[in-house]
Amino acid sequence: MKRHNRQSGFYGALTGAVVAAMAASSCGTGGGSAVGPVTTSSQPAPTTPPSATTWQKWGLTPLPAPPKPPADRPVKLSATGTVPVFAHLPTSQKVVFITVDDGAEKDPKFIEMIGDLKIPITMFLMNDTIKSDYGYFKPLQAMGNHIQNHTLHHPVMNTIPLARQKEEVCGDQKILTHQYGTAPLLFRPPYGSYNSDTKTAVGECGPRAIVRWRESMQITTLRYQEADKKLRPGDIILTHFRGPKELKGTTMTEMFGNLLKRIQKQGFTVARLEDYIQPPTG
Repeated sequence: MKRHNRQSGFYGALTGAVVAAMAASSCGTGGGSAVGPVTTSSQPAPTTPPSATTWQKWGLTPLPAPPKPPADRPVKLSATGTVPVFAHLPTSQKVVFITVDDGAEKDPKFIEMIGDLKIPITMFLMNDTIKSDYGYFKPLQAMGNHIQNHTLHHPVMNTIPLARQKEEVCGDQKILTHQYGTAPLLFRPPYGSYNSDTKTAVGECGPRAIVRWRESMQITTLRYQEADKKLRPGDIILTHFRGPKELKGTTMTEMFGNLLKRIQKQGFTVARLEDYIQPPTG
């Protein structure tokens, strides 16, 4: 998988105030100890929505502003016990959630696009693809977007033993916590594949839920799991940090714009996944 380097000065200028740092606890190789407390703070929703002119800059028309998240969050996570698995969040609001995986493509224009349009995303980052430039993702985080766990090396989790699964999850948890100052609350298994050992590894390494998806973005179209090919309130959508080489000449911002058009066409808007999830208390 190709890695991309960028000049760190550009990202430093964009980053601004990032989420306050917290100390990272150690997670020995295959050890299975949790990595630090889980925190899920995000910046408040912007009070001034993007103008029509700003949307036009990206070849788009405005999405509806997301509704206020429910005070009683529909998904409540526990600090102990077996971690749940979900691809959809129960809500009657016409919202969907965008998740962006891996981290191979590091296009500065994507940072600009997210900053302009204020679209919330959740990033599931894999260390092999981000270690060439951890700084790229900090401006996106500073906008209130959360960074979550996606393993060190992207293996098919249900084909490797428990000890190796712990290495993958605990290792990524430790690095992400150290680099971004917040312990991931959520874990996405590569390819969506998991088994009971995956649940054990995730629970022992720190995240408190496994997140899959209902739809995935394929350059210009959405691929659906439901036969009627329709979005439903609370659906989680998968896309990736990919560029022209992986997208047949399409840029990441073009692909993301295509996704927003598909969401808008069905009368939905985009909300922040973590605003609908109650982290463990105590």
